[in-house]
Amino acid sequence: MRYGTVDVLHGVDLTARRGEVLALLGPNGAGKTTTIEILEGFRLRSAGSVRVLGVDPARGDERWRARLGVVLQSWRDHGKWRVRDLLAHLGDFYAPYATDRIVRPWPVDDLLETVGLTTHAGKRVARLSGGQRRRLDVAVGIVGRPELLFLDEPTVGFDPAARREFHELVHRLADLEETTILLTTHDLDEAEKLADRILILAGGRIIADGSPDELSRRVAGDAEIRWTRDGERFVHATADATAFVRDLLREHGDRVQELEVRRASLEDAYITLVQEEESGLRAGRTARIWQQGSER
Repeated sequence: MRYGTVDVLHGVDLTARRGEVLALLGPNGAGKTTTIEILEGFRLRSAGSVRVLGVDPARGDERWRARLGVVLQSWRDHGKWRVRDLLAHLGDFYAPYATDRIVRPWPVDDLLETVGLTTHAGKRVARLSGGQRRRLDVAVGIVGRPELLFLDEPTVGFDPAARREFHELVHRLADLEETTILLTTHDLDEAEKLADRILILAGGRIIADGSPDELSRRVAGDAEIRWTRDGERFVHATADATAFVRDLLREHGDRVQELEVRRASLEDAYITLVQEEESGLRAGRTARIWQQGSER
């Protein structure tokens, strides 16, 4: 994807399987929003080939769009509508696109229960709290029982209990509805809990693709083991933490206290991979500048 003479995305390559939850991570300006908007059909790409549910998003019709669900970061329309009436009204647009396999729309009362808004069904949208409003955003995104759901920072404004309930909803959609879900988030803990696969976007391309454990192992190196013995602190790095701890306890037994084994987390992996990519880009820019200067 190019804006003027600047390539924002180049060589982005990703696939998703039915019922899979993918988290797209990356620093600000990496191109996450542009990527999502191209896949949703909201932005035309400059080059390359894209297929979403077998269709080029640039040519997707209403039947294709009915198979998608989109939850934006913020959505402030329809404040005078009551929650149940709004969902019923929006659901009517999906009814013509029901198939033998997918019944559209989602029955409103079931949907309200699923997103935890049953007791607020008669409330005007403008009177909802921030967390309740976000639940409604999700309900609007899934009212058509989408085969592919895009979630952009879905739990912004959620308290811890609401966030946990939303995570359960995402797993239920993926497992029971077989909905493929692509979400963006800056919450790495959320990505680790929700995603089957993590995609890290930096420098306009996908620099990592794998499960949270796979990405952590990719940069893990040695595990760090910390413990106290006879009042003295010890730190040891080893590739085989299990064997080291077993030998340590066999030799020193009850004298070992405050034992801690630390492995690389998803956060460690994310920061390491992004920094490596950014360092490479800086080095490349420096080399080009030096080369241009030498040619003068």
